[in-house]
Amino acid sequence: RIYKEKDINLDVALRLGKMIGQKYPDVKVVYTRKTDVLIPLNERGNIANKAGADLFISIHINSNKSSAPSGTSPYVMGVDKAGKNLDVAMKENDVISYEDDYSTKYQGYVPGSPESFIIFSLIQSAYLSQSCTFADMVQKQFASQTKMQNRGVHQAGFLVLKASAMPSILVELGFISTPEEERYLNTDAGTNTLANGIFRAFLTYKRE
Repeated sequence: RIYKEKDINLDVALRLGKMIGQKYPDVKVVYTRKTDVLIPLNERGNIANKAGADLFISIHINSNKSSAPSGTSPYVMGVDKAGKNLDVAMKENDVISYEDDYSTKYQGYVPGSPESFIIFSLIQSAYLSQSCTFADMVQKQFASQTKMQNRGVHQAGFLVLKASAMPSILVELGFISTPEEERYLNTDAGTNTLANGIFRAFLTYKRE
């Protein structure tokens, strides 16, 4: 109602990158964007591939038609066998409709089509184990540093993770459709705490 997801995502991403850069000057942080521009979903993973990245983190905020759902939840590439995450993944994937010639770029993927999603979801990631490990570290940090509901780690077929040839996660920082979380996500304390949660998970992941 008040704030935009894209602005909060960018704020958290820039904070996270700065934290990593200050702690590890030898680590090269590559951003898919540093300003208010739209980067196509498939290009985000390709940017990481071209950089030879060791880890891909995609930062998002969840939403729902109801204002009741709340909490954080990292996702990894995979098939959700129970189908519970179909709507979430399709909502995130449907941003491709803003891109030119999306049907060709995404090999016929049709926004809002369960059939397209199911076919696409059959692709399995070679880095699933490492992705799950890092996602679990992130969620544990969120659970310990915030009072937000712990929604756990999930698997789903996100297009943004499809192209990345490395351990990859998509992080849902909370629900912008829930007034209390929307306000928290736009505070300095909120964005800094969430960025720090991902950062602390990164420290553990890098060490291990």
